[in-house]
Amino acid sequence: MKIKNLLFGTAGIPLQTRGTTTDGILEVRRLGLDAMELEFVHSVNISEDKSVEVKEAAKKNSVILTCHGQYYINLNAQEKAKIKASIQRILNAAHIANLCGAYSVCFHAAFYMGQDQKKVYEQVKKQLSEITSELKKNGNDIWIRPEVTGKKTQFGDLEELLRLSEELDQVMPCVDFSHMHARYNGKYNTYEEFSEILNKIEKSLGGFGLSNMHIHISGINYGEKGEKNHLILDESDLKYRELLKALGEFKVKGVVICESPNIEQDALLLKKTFSKLK
Repeated sequence: MKIKNLLFGTAGIPLQTRGTTTDGILEVRRLGLDAMELEFVHSVNISEDKSVEVKEAAKKNSVILTCHGQYYINLNAQEKAKIKASIQRILNAAHIANLCGAYSVCFHAAFYMGQDQKKVYEQVKKQLSEITSELKKNGNDIWIRPEVTGKKTQFGDLEELLRLSEELDQVMPCVDFSHMHARYNGKYNTYEEFSEILNKIEKSLGGFGLSNMHIHISGINYGEKGEKNHLILDESDLKYRELLKALGEFKVKGVVICESPNIEQDALLLKKTFSKLK
């Protein structure tokens, strides 16, 4: 799937929607948004049968779907059973998301568990290689996207994810700019710093890296240890206008998913602000 612009959407069905995933897609289109993330964070809550209906609704309404996999994933777990379960959760999310016609599936990949980061990297790479090999066997070409995480105890700084994307097929980063801001306790919050991030992506992955992005943005509360919780954009210190300016200057294409507590309002704020910058 090739996305020609920067599209904006909600993390899950809009809050004002009372109904199914399909109802959420219809509401996203009615609001004038372009995308919606399937929230499988607790469980894969769409059946194979229902996925047909979801895919048709998204296609008919020109809404691009992404997916957030389950929280209960640690590809660096000490117990083999937990690693196996983590792999299966990613595969299950990728399977249903693909049936729904989704563009990519993101997830928090692992925890360092006090171990050497290089060893953790190799462990995560090994598990992701197994995942993508299994997807290829099943003809599933959905993008697998480990996410930039909001705490330094979590695997997922940008350099790690870019290296994985260079070394593995079908793997690209989910760039959560709010997590970057929180992970480094307030850094990465100016036009120059946002540009630095985008320059790193372009240097590592070329123009394709900037034209094939899955992005998360929200307000965020943080401290010395990183992320605490998400906030409404205008109740946070995130300089989202400068971020949007950088995304425009670098001609970024892909999907921006808003994870603020008021998902549809802030998603619309991001889209309208971005449109005014053009």
